[in-house]
Amino acid sequence: MDSFQSDIFLPYMRDVMRCEQSMQGLNQMWRMIESTARMNCTSEAQTILPTMAATRNNLDKLEQELVASLAGEKVANVLDEIGTKAQYVIDIVVRNLYERTADIGFLATDRELCAFVAGLDEDRDAVLERLRAYRNKYTVYDEIILLDLRGKVLAQIDHHAVLEHSTDALIGQALASDTYIETFRASDLRPQKERALIYSRRMLHPDTHAVVGVLCLCFSFEEEMTGIFCTHRDPKARANMLLLDGANRVIASASPRWISVGDEVPVNPDGSPEPVMYGGRAYLVHTVGAEGYQGYRGPPGWQGQVMIPVDVAFGSTRKHDALARLEPAMAEGLLAHARSFCPQLHDIMRAAEGAAETIRRVVWNGQVMTAGRHGDLLKLKTVLGQISETGTASNKLFAQSIRDLYETVLASNLNNAECIAALLVDLLDRNLYERSDDCRWWALTPELRNTLAAQQRSEATLGRLDDILAYINQLYTVYTRIFVYDRSGQIIASTQPLVDGESVVGSRIDDDTLERVLALPGEQHYHVSSFEASVLYDNAPTYIYHAAIRHPEQDALIVGGIGIVFDAGAEFQAMLRGALPGQASMSAFFIDRTGGVIASTDAARPVGTHLAIDADLLALENGRSAARIVAHDGNYAIMGCTVSNGYREFKKTDAYRDDVLGVVFHTLGPIQETGAGAHRPEPLVQTPLEMGNSREFATFLIDGDLFAVAAEHVVEAIPAANISPISVGARPERIGILTMQGEDGGKNFAWVFDLGYIISGEPSCMDANSPVIILRHGVQTIGILVNELHGVPEFSESALIPTPLLASTDGMLVPKVIKANAGRLLIQMVDADYLFRLLMTQEIPMASPTLADG
Repeated sequence: MDSFQSDIFLPYMRDVMRCEQSMQGLNQMWRMIESTARMNCTSEAQTILPTMAATRNNLDKLEQELVASLAGEKVANVLDEIGTKAQYVIDIVVRNLYERTADIGFLATDRELCAFVAGLDEDRDAVLERLRAYRNKYTVYDEIILLDLRGKVLAQIDHHAVLEHSTDALIGQALASDTYIETFRASDLRPQKERALIYSRRMLHPDTHAVVGVLCLCFSFEEEMTGIFCTHRDPKARANMLLLDGANRVIASASPRWISVGDEVPVNPDGSPEPVMYGGRAYLVHTVGAEGYQGYRGPPGWQGQVMIPVDVAFGSTRKHDALARLEPAMAEGLLAHARSFCPQLHDIMRAAEGAAETIRRVVWNGQVMTAGRHGDLLKLKTVLGQISETGTASNKLFAQSIRDLYETVLASNLNNAECIAALLVDLLDRNLYERSDDCRWWALTPELRNTLAAQQRSEATLGRLDDILAYINQLYTVYTRIFVYDRSGQIIASTQPLVDGESVVGSRIDDDTLERVLALPGEQHYHVSSFEASVLYDNAPTYIYHAAIRHPEQDALIVGGIGIVFDAGAEFQAMLRGALPGQASMSAFFIDRTGGVIASTDAARPVGTHLAIDADLLALENGRSAARIVAHDGNYAIMGCTVSNGYREFKKTDAYRDDVLGVVFHTLGPIQETGAGAHRPEPLVQTPLEMGNSREFATFLIDGDLFAVAAEHVVEAIPAANISPISVGARPERIGILTMQGEDGGKNFAWVFDLGYIISGEPSCMDANSPVIILRHGVQTIGILVNELHGVPEFSESALIPTPLLASTDGMLVPKVIKANAGRLLIQMVDADYLFRLLMTQEIPMASPTLADG
């Protein structure tokens, strides 16, 4: 974002524009105050005018930085959101098409189909029935075609587009290759489509293994992309999701009337925060290439892209109102970690705090300078009042603007977590959909049906089954093992021995599963085990998909079943980690409706443990998402959660129900100890003074308590940044030294002491803006570090009373208190004479008694 130009986007950000205009108005007010001071208090204001000018310049710089950061975060928010969506487009497509590469490899070796293409079997109706059975299970295909060596169409399932012959070059390519051919373009195999995504592979003679023809699986590309766009598109239709080819041409568009298929569009693979022009309109664009899945990267050059017009990108952004829903203590504690999750927010907060402290110090120093003075110096008091009022207005505006920036940053994180959670459950449902297809199709394998229907089974026959299952498992690596069992539930063939080397052949499946498989009403039905530990998955929890194997001549007669053991550990981990942006501070889970962990990237919560999340999230409706800020493992965290909603017919119309929640945590930092916190005294109320019998005191805060010292001892307050740390002797209360300009033009030095440490025995928190009050008593000068400056009020002598609850106040740091606000507020008065005597000794008794000790 270093080259980010906020001016380009400000006209489209009304809230930021209003903030900028308000800040410019305050800037003009500061200039007027400075001019007034120069004209009316020429000599009196000389000591504060340089600081006023520097403060105004700092505020001007802070205004620019704040406006730029607000605009920058809003742009980054949009780019992150559309970048995540673009990633979804390409990732989901690639994972889907990876399954197609396995499908074509397996179906091209189907013995019945190969026999038909080789001319060994002329029953075309039986072949068509088999192809349609395949299509009924793998509904992602809209056409399946068998061709001979010359391109003659032997069989096809799409009766709306009758073909006789093809001259497509993919036929020759497939015949010459020993792997699949992936084609996306116009083809005479799909004459009604402008482009078709076709997976083709040569077929071999079942006996001689000579090349006899080609199988083509035609992927339902438009339907699939429509489903992706409907699931993940911006619900307010402000942005357009696209799939691009390697030449940056649109091959799928969520809104074709807006951006048409075939158009060449500008891309932004780096996620640059610069608008691009397309069709006479400025857009923010994010382009994402394929990361690949199991080594497969999809068709060459394909990319996901989302484009959103700049003029609508910021007007209807989704709001989480995260801060309004947070407990104040959590909001404040989380903000303490701004440096980690938004460095710009942290820097601006620190700058705003510094500006506020500088303004407070200017007013405070001016009040000290005019204490007990009359004549022209009284003019300066009016200027100081204006500075104080304008400073308060500035503080309020900056505080609101910082809150807006904070809200924007949190909203971006919340949206991101919610989007990742939604992607997780979509990937899971899409993946498991394929498993339900696989088990049902493999159950139709003729060799399996014939073997299980036979009265006797030879070793050679069983060995053939092992070979078939091994070949399938080699193509479909998401399974740990594939096994076949007879009607009694005894496993007769299987891939992969158990970890101890033993074969599962001869063992039995559990009675409940067998009963359910034997009760399946048809070949479109399947059974899935609960997610639980199984000996078939080496005693780890997983899903096992089952389908009934039916008699080759009597479909109503079930002769056994097939089980496929999903490699849940590896596959779920790949889904979770693949969806995370690679940040160590993020973790992801799949859980069930009770919070039981199905998969986890968190080593502290392995599979089988419980994830504690709010009950209302566990009860979310299918397809619904939520995001919130939570306490998680002693840290503040952004949490996103989405409930699965199925894919195509899977978990929607096939009677299978198994809700899974995707949960994402983004840890932002440890929870801060809040406790009661340091209190602030109530504002001072001006009361009538006794004529000729009053004194002015400089007041300040230490650990939330109000202290005062007679104003005649105060020179000024300066920032702690001027302290030079020097260690001389074992004096922990002495924190450094100040160099000051003497009246003779030379340099004077003064020790700086931590007054909070002297009072409580605990070191004070200090930063560059912490105030140091310079005190002078006779010829001695010291500096005392305090937490915050307060004011320089005037009190009657009668308001000063001995410190209560103490038997004697002689030789005390706080011998008296000042009654303010009709006695409701007690201000502890520090004895300057005692303080100097105390600090000039070699040792200080810890801690010096104050009102707090009473």
